[in-house]
Amino acid sequence: MINDPLKVFVNVVEHKSFSPDAEELYLSHPNVSLQIQSLEEDLGTKLVDISSKHLELTQSGEIYYRYAKQILLLQDKAKQEIKQLSNVVTGALKVGASYTIGEYILPFVVAEFAAQYPKVEIETSIANTDAIIQAVRTNYLDIALVEGEVKHSDIEVRPLMEDEIILVVPNQHPLARLPIVTSEHLQDQVWILRESGSGTRAFSDKLIKEWGINVRKTYIFGSGQAVKQAVIAGLGIALVSRWIVRKELNAKELKSIRIKGKRLTRSFYLIGPKNHEMSEALEVFTEQLFTPELGTSWRKLGKRGMNG
Repeated sequence: MINDPLKVFVNVVEHKSFSPDAEELYLSHPNVSLQIQSLEEDLGTKLVDISSKHLELTQSGEIYYRYAKQILLLQDKAKQEIKQLSNVVTGALKVGASYTIGEYILPFVVAEFAAQYPKVEIETSIANTDAIIQAVRTNYLDIALVEGEVKHSDIEVRPLMEDEIILVVPNQHPLARLPIVTSEHLQDQVWILRESGSGTRAFSDKLIKEWGINVRKTYIFGSGQAVKQAVIAGLGIALVSRWIVRKELNAKELKSIRIKGKRLTRSFYLIGPKNHEMSEALEVFTEQLFTPELGTSWRKLGKRGMNG
């Protein structure tokens, strides 16, 4: 059981509910409420408003939450520095990723990091780019890897690696017989697209508009995995990251078609809150991402994909 009111308060705010907090902290709902009330009595002000359907912070609560996060971070950093005396990296990380990265790259990144730093607890979250960006902006995530453009002044953005976007079509599709296509070949086709808020969807929409392509019909799916399966099933054509179809291309379950005069690439980015004080675990995790000799397996996979 955790009886740190500060941790309880932060957890309640981030879950916007008393119930998930109670389960995570092994506290009963009444116990959580009592700890929040104790904080409010000590401060002489209301921190949360529970009059509406959703828990909302008061103005005082917003101020207290901001400083509570800093206090907890400093506590964690103090513990880590003490444990550094024995040269052991500890702590906890909340790492997010948009779907393509989260499903095909993040597992390798986490596995390599965990092998070297087994004492660090890592929690991952995977969602579309917009959702991950918001989770970083609200400090729910310490760090994240995304494939879409990030244009928020409160977020620090660092390019991580290049990703190749390719056109994939069903094996039985008329385009599958062509070694190379032009934008004219792509007119009046059925397209398989990701949902709004996805980095891949934003990339596809931008290209379709720039090339002046008339789209006959679209089908929308909520993950790269679903888009891939829809193409294999013969539903339509799609622009996807080469990462998600490497195995299917090797197995000849679908076909990749070159687009004349175009090699489509985009960047994967590492993002985090700007001016955020980093814990030791976060510093080491970030260093591994940008040190080629440390991040080996997933970088080798990426190079093979770009050359394949």
